[in-house]
Amino acid sequence: MKSYFDLIDQTFEFPTEEFKVNGKYLEFHGIPLHEVIKEHGTPLKITYIPKIAENIQRAKKWFGDAIEKHKYQGGYTYCYCTKSSHFEFVLDEVLDNDCHIETSSAFDLQIVKSLYRKGKIDKDALVVCNGFKRPLYVQYIQDLVNDGFTNCIPILDNLNELDQYKGRIEKDFQIGIRVAADEEPNFEFYTSRLGIRYSDINALYTDQIKGSNAKLKMLHFFINTGIKDTAYYWSELSRFMYKYCELKKICPELDTIDIGGGFPIKTSLTFEYDYAYMVDQIIENIKWICNKSNVPMPNIITEFGSFTVGESGAIIYSVLDQKLQNDKELWYMVDGSFITSLPDAWGMNQKFVLLAINKWDHPFQKINMGGLTCDSMDYYNSEAHSSELFMPLIEEDENLYVGFFHTGAYQDSLGGYGGIQHCLIPAPKHVLIDKDENGKLVTTVFAEEQNHNDMLNILGY
Repeated sequence: MKSYFDLIDQTFEFPTEEFKVNGKYLEFHGIPLHEVIKEHGTPLKITYIPKIAENIQRAKKWFGDAIEKHKYQGGYTYCYCTKSSHFEFVLDEVLDNDCHIETSSAFDLQIVKSLYRKGKIDKDALVVCNGFKRPLYVQYIQDLVNDGFTNCIPILDNLNELDQYKGRIEKDFQIGIRVAADEEPNFEFYTSRLGIRYSDINALYTDQIKGSNAKLKMLHFFINTGIKDTAYYWSELSRFMYKYCELKKICPELDTIDIGGGFPIKTSLTFEYDYAYMVDQIIENIKWICNKSNVPMPNIITEFGSFTVGESGAIIYSVLDQKLQNDKELWYMVDGSFITSLPDAWGMNQKFVLLAINKWDHPFQKINMGGLTCDSMDYYNSEAHSSELFMPLIEEDENLYVGFFHTGAYQDSLGGYGGIQHCLIPAPKHVLIDKDENGKLVTTVFAEEQNHNDMLNILGY
């Protein structure tokens, strides 16, 4: 009978740059996961920090190569979208790789202040402030700008936002405008709720911005479905660039575009995406439209969030038992919950790379995977490439461990890190894995598994 290794080897191009099998055990970026499990147990959250730097440097190279190839005359700046993961160890790695910051809410700016107090950024750092802003967010932006953060740039999301800064910011300051892009044709709404519609942008500039101490620096663009090689994406990017060129002709200080985030991450071992090609085409298209419009090429900013941090994360579970619920539905029950630890799997049917950690030499079978909560939706039963899920047989030699990989973006904030979660399932232990100056793996416990006292305190007991 074929083994689980045979199944994976024959289904995918395996091993990959992230995964290989050493004997019967899976390794993730060279990390011997079974040894980590022996030391820390399960359920277990892992962050492999070097992957963050690797992806940042890959993106910078793609843009650098395309700029050089096309003799593009603008610069490129990599911003990190903090809402993807707010942890300090993430921001430390981002800043160590000469990146800047994009924020979404008031408390993000308290992170910026903390980074400044610790000497990790200076007042020249670029801070792009997105979102529909409540008064506290506006106040914190004003405070930063008045305190000398000259590159803290609020991105106007509605026609009344500028009024909240005028008279309260003491000197000239930079602003941007977010353009309300049209959604994909199959989306429930036609136009994004975020940003300012195309027909209002010129009047906003001439009536409110021109002649004031607000200087329009940037035009901002984002597509919710990400950067994809589709007619929809290229059409929206072209529409945006023609608006930039039109506005540039009446606004000399405008010199930057922010094309948002949207690079995908690997959700399956079958994942294919030509990042370098997409960057090349973006640079070529922007240059062509600017030349056609007789407008200087703008500086380009991106705000990669999931791409920066997503592939650094993993969650490991033990299979507690198996349950045959009828003639064909076999369930592997794990020691955690998909609803609480992987909310995207539940909320939007997001798939992650799922592999067994051990028993690669064992036969396999078709299974469903169940979580610990009493919710009927707490299950995982298919892969991104297939409507079926296969795992090694459970036998008596050792427990079966399974890993969900590339889980590092959004799951903690959506799931409520360290808070109250469904059925009071505790947040798992969280371990950081890095490399020292000699390239040796170093493991640090960031947080122990949540205990009952943490929850009872939150609940007021």
